[in-house]
Amino acid sequence: MKKALLALLLFTSFASFAQEASQDEKVKHSELKINAFNLIVFKSVDFSYEYLIDSESSVGASILFNLQNNEDRDFEDGPIYNEKFAFTPYYRRYFSSKYAWGFFLEAFGMYNVQEDSTEYYNYDSNEYYYRDSGETSNNIAFGMAVGGKFVSKKGFLFELYGGVGRNISTSNNDIGTEFVPRLGTSLGWRF
Repeated sequence: MKKALLALLLFTSFASFAQEASQDEKVKHSELKINAFNLIVFKSVDFSYEYLIDSESSVGASILFNLQNNEDRDFEDGPIYNEKFAFTPYYRRYFSSKYAWGFFLEAFGMYNVQEDSTEYYNYDSNEYYYRDSGETSNNIAFGMAVGGKFVSKKGFLFELYGGVGRNISTSNNDIGTEFVPRLGTSLGWRF
């Protein structure tokens, strides 16, 4: 009887372990995303990779390249974005019963290169325009963001987030801004 009970306990523990392992294999832990907001509003390419540690937390990094040319730019062309490059590692904490889904808080660090641009007014044409000075500053910032992520069963994802960081270290105090934005409406794929 003791041997049968021991065999039954061993069988159930192995069966539950195998079931848990197969459920873990089904969970997708990687995400690739592109920030559509920065692409449309600021003419910047912003790609992100995120690794899901567990159902409540993840780490990731995004890299931004600003394609906007501020030289001889009209004032009506929209907002100017003076970050020419940014590398942003981040940590996210999710608050939902679903796996890395829903509302999240984010802590991030950012290395950014900002370019100086000055706004001028042309009295002849009654228009504002921007002119790059060619000077840059290298900055390190830390900040917080909040957002939400929604993932379909097939792995397509949509996320919306916003936050702000403060530059704590700048190589040229006359150029770098004190605060940096962290804004996004990203589309991507969980795999």
